[in-house]
Amino acid sequence: MHELDPEFRTPLSDWTDVKRWRKAKRERLIAARLAVSADARTAMSQRIGENLDALIGDIAGRVVSLYWPFRGEPDLRPWMASVNERGGRTALPVVVEKGQPLVFRAYAPGDRLEKGVWNIPIPAEGDPMLPDIVISPIVGIDPGQFRLGYGGGFFDRTLAAMPFKPLVIGVGYELQRIATIYPQPHDIPMDRVVTEAFKA
Repeated sequence: MHELDPEFRTPLSDWTDVKRWRKAKRERLIAARLAVSADARTAMSQRIGENLDALIGDIAGRVVSLYWPFRGEPDLRPWMASVNERGGRTALPVVVEKGQPLVFRAYAPGDRLEKGVWNIPIPAEGDPMLPDIVISPIVGIDPGQFRLGYGGGFFDRTLAAMPFKPLVIGVGYELQRIATIYPQPHDIPMDRVVTEAFKA
């Protein structure tokens, strides 16, 4: 495999090698993220929220899908609360079945939660929604805006199944930038990427 050439787009026949490479890279990136102190992650998460505001602008009337933070991901729950305070609506993704697209369920801070897949909290109730904006946490991101996630394929499957194209924003820390994820035909790039250093 062409590990040192970030421009190389591997053929699908090498998918086994790519999966092995992604698994190892994923583990290293998650470990690096978890090695950052909780205080530093809190400060970076706040900056990411500010940078999202600068990018998106007026949020009133828009539906934003976020996520519940997991394994050191940016904690955007305070920003989620501010979206609701400013007239936006928020949702969280729910895994309904392995191999199927995610469902976005209405959620506002204070709504009842229950444990979902991987014990990540999900809305206990709430109407299904189609978001205008999808905020997706990254494990890694490359210069082509291709996202390295957790390997379940939920994100790409969900975007491919949506009846319209939302604005898709990957969020993470600068330390998660990598040369390539070796994108495959099923990989869908982010429209934008926001980190603690991003300036709209």
